[in-house]
Amino acid sequence: MGPKVLSAVLIVALSFVLCIPVEAQNSGKIVSNGTIAGIIVGVVAGVAVVAIVAIHYSKERAITGCVNSGANGMTVTDEKNKQIYALSGDTTNIKPGDRMRLQGKKAKSKGPDKTLVWEAREVTKDFGVCQL
Repeated sequence: MGPKVLSAVLIVALSFVLCIPVEAQNSGKIVSNGTIAGIIVGVVAGVAVVAIVAIHYSKERAITGCVNSGANGMTVTDEKNKQIYALSGDTTNIKPGDRMRLQGKKAKSKGPDKTLVWEAREVTKDFGVCQL
């Protein structure tokens, strides 16, 4: 779920809160039923948005592509966007020349060259030798 969907959910939730009719204060009540309903709807919408964001960002990311070895270590070329990432993290089961799905996350490069880095956590699938 992308940021656009989360924004749409938040807009709809806030719209419902703002559409609750305002009652006159003549009844002597400090808090009306409409205000209570509005608070409940707002809290439920807020909890839903937080839950969706937490679930979305807690998922492990994965990259699938061919692993190559070079002078500066191993790299993986993402099949989706053709980006080349330097591999770091747990690379013990990663085999150069194989097409693999690696679970992990993007990391910031510590060097001045701003190389894209993939911090591998585990190999989820080894598809065998890369096909050119």
